[in-house]
Amino acid sequence: MALQIAQITELFLVQGALRYGAEAISQQQHALQCAHLAERAGSTDELVAAALLHDLGHLLPRTAPKAAGIDDLHQYMAIPFLRGVFGEAVLEPVRMHVDAKRYLCHVDEQYWAGLSPASQRSLELQGGAFSAEEAAAFIAQPFAADAVALRRWDDLAKDPTARPPGWAHYVAVLERACIASAAVA
Repeated sequence: MALQIAQITELFLVQGALRYGAEAISQQQHALQCAHLAERAGSTDELVAAALLHDLGHLLPRTAPKAAGIDDLHQYMAIPFLRGVFGEAVLEPVRMHVDAKRYLCHVDEQYWAGLSPASQRSLELQGGAFSAEEAAAFIAQPFAADAVALRRWDDLAKDPTARPPGWAHYVAVLERACIASAAVA
């Protein structure tokens, strides 16, 4: 069931050409921008890979059509397709990036106002801001800080004029993250 890097690449080159929700960029542009921001921050290959792949769930075929007004749970959909190829340092920030948005809404008074209108709408579908107890439980988890960093890049990676490196550059990052994950296992 796990996707290999060539299959992930094909998904992003074909399905990734589709518009990224209500934003003025494509899914692929969003992924590349997010990965570039992670790379510029000096992140590990695993976290750059997570930034690149965090919205893979939006590109996967669905057994049922996406219903309006329902959270699509894309953060979970990608995990079975990435498990076995990448380790927890990639999988967990992907899985946790939506909860990181909910966390940031609780701990940062300015965060919600800085979200795009589309991201504000999706937050409501995703459960809204965390309570104090939920926020404390979230940030105590392994990889939560990485998920928060990924979330911040995710929010910035919506610039139609940005020119990050192309997909081929990030294939090498995915390969290194895959190798690093295998070495840890």
